[in-house]
Amino acid sequence: RGPLSSTPFKFTVTESCDRIKEEFQFLQAQYHSLKLECEKLASEKTEMQRHYVMYYEMSYGLNIEMHKQAEIVKRLNAICAQVIPFLSQEVRLKHVCQSELRLRALISGSVRVLQQQQLQAQHLTHGHAIPVPLTPHPAGLQPPLPPGASTASLLALSSALSHQLPLKDERKHHDSNSEHPRGEAPALCVRCVCVTAGWSVSVPAFLMPNATTCIDAFLFSRIVPGLRTPLAVPCSYPGPFGMVPHPGMNGELSGAAAAYTGLHNISPQMSAVAAAAVAAYGRTQVVGFDPHHHIRVPGLPPNLSGIPGGKPAYSFHVSADGQMQPVPFPPDALIGPGIPRHARQINTLSHGEVVCAVTISNPTRHVYTGGKGCVKVWDISHPGNKTPVSQLDCLNRDNYIRSCRLLPDGRTLIVGGEASTLSIWDLATPTPRIKAELTSSAPACYALAISPDSKVCFSCCSDGNIAVWDLHNQTLVRQFQGHTDGASCIDISNDGTKLWTGGLDNTVRSWDLREGRQLQQHDFTSQIFSLGYCPTGEWLAVGMENSNVEVLHVTKPDKYQLHLHESCVLSLRFAHCGKWFVSTGKDNLLNAWRTPYGASIFQSKESSSVLSCDISIDDKYIVTGSGDKKATVYEVIY
Repeated sequence: RGPLSSTPFKFTVTESCDRIKEEFQFLQAQYHSLKLECEKLASEKTEMQRHYVMYYEMSYGLNIEMHKQAEIVKRLNAICAQVIPFLSQEVRLKHVCQSELRLRALISGSVRVLQQQQLQAQHLTHGHAIPVPLTPHPAGLQPPLPPGASTASLLALSSALSHQLPLKDERKHHDSNSEHPRGEAPALCVRCVCVTAGWSVSVPAFLMPNATTCIDAFLFSRIVPGLRTPLAVPCSYPGPFGMVPHPGMNGELSGAAAAYTGLHNISPQMSAVAAAAVAAYGRTQVVGFDPHHHIRVPGLPPNLSGIPGGKPAYSFHVSADGQMQPVPFPPDALIGPGIPRHARQINTLSHGEVVCAVTISNPTRHVYTGGKGCVKVWDISHPGNKTPVSQLDCLNRDNYIRSCRLLPDGRTLIVGGEASTLSIWDLATPTPRIKAELTSSAPACYALAISPDSKVCFSCCSDGNIAVWDLHNQTLVRQFQGHTDGASCIDISNDGTKLWTGGLDNTVRSWDLREGRQLQQHDFTSQIFSLGYCPTGEWLAVGMENSNVEVLHVTKPDKYQLHLHESCVLSLRFAHCGKWFVSTGKDNLLNAWRTPYGASIFQSKESSSVLSCDISIDDKYIVTGSGDKKATVYEVIY
């Protein structure tokens, strides 16, 4: 017989093992090759994250510098507003006309360039996609030029991302001045020209004769000139340029649109222009999303909670040596017992005057609102009730109430404000009546605090002293002296042994009430308008004139700095559980924060400056007082 095949098969065990060994070595070589490629990608990813952090730190430094410049402009604007009324009408009009002509000559070329860039940005929607790195670039830093990309396209992208469309009031302003001869360009006023150029400006009131007087200007005219009190800030100023807005926090960088929208602070009206710019970069535009979705939804994979290494853009940890690092929030930052989900507005109390002080009774039934010359009492147990149940006339008719505090038993109310006297009201009688008045040497009282045993009242005086009153004998027993300017805010520890005060001298001080001496002093670069001491921990939250909220550890040098307010922080209050606190500001915002690192729980926008706030003893209700002559009651939803 002949062989069946010229090539014999290998069936021995040794040969089979050799074949398996060869296949194993081949797979092992593939594994090492893939491992090297993976390590290379990981190193590139780490490098990109490092560049992102570096760009972000550079952007933050620029934000701080521009914030300082905005503060200087605000102060100069306030000085001009005080000096200009003393000039004659002829001199005023002459200089205004000259300034307007110079301004038009300066920016006429810039306006034409911006219009051309807008047209180019519209053409980009029909162009080809250009891939770019995923790492976002802060404002003022252009990404590297990709191959084949033209300088004109990047210039158009910069214009599309940075140019803000006029707001509603600007559009109305244009509509009211839109009549002009056919064939002629409409004449632009100073404000219109600046808005067209994409600049955020504050135009003095005399240039806009039809503008209504805001509450802040009214209060500014009533109080001592110069920034002497928390209500005396003459005008608002823009927040840090390029800071990431609230809807894009916690590192959700799911596309070029989200990255550039966050870093350039694009308004909702910019959606069409942003789409054109995003099309030029070959990225899809993202839709609206819950800013805390990855935290609120249980079971979400950790890899979807944000870019590894990406940090929240509004909360920073400040170490002992002054180094600022964005804070990574823990997974349970916004969930768990005692942490609210949001707040629902349930009632509006029309006080009739600016509400500078509010407080809630225990149990939660009555709300006290302090305005000009009186405190009104409201029964909120019936949501449909729109009229006060009583009115307490105190101080002088034209003086504002700055603080009102209930004793823990709810039977006594203490009221202080723009007067040298404190009024003590007996609420236990059928008709509330004044049972005592405490007279101080200071012309005004800015804030009040009551000791836990209801025996002592502390008042922050406009001369910087902290007056200590014996409520039983109605006598002044002591004064804490240390602040070199008005003492603006105060809080006391739950055990009644420590007192915390903030002042317009840019300091926060703590006092030992048993020994009657100052314990600590914290220096800041801005005036202190509000503060609160955490009931359960060693944290102190401070609201400042420069729009920052800082949370300090009282025994360690660590602190957190929070950046969601766009103007001065006028009031601050901790929930009684200590797990969260709220702050309000001149930017019309009510912000709720997680203790101590400041994760944003919820935010509410009101129609005017929010001057005061309080939280009920059961942490179920929040009351705010605002500049549009009303108080707002919120129900906290858990």
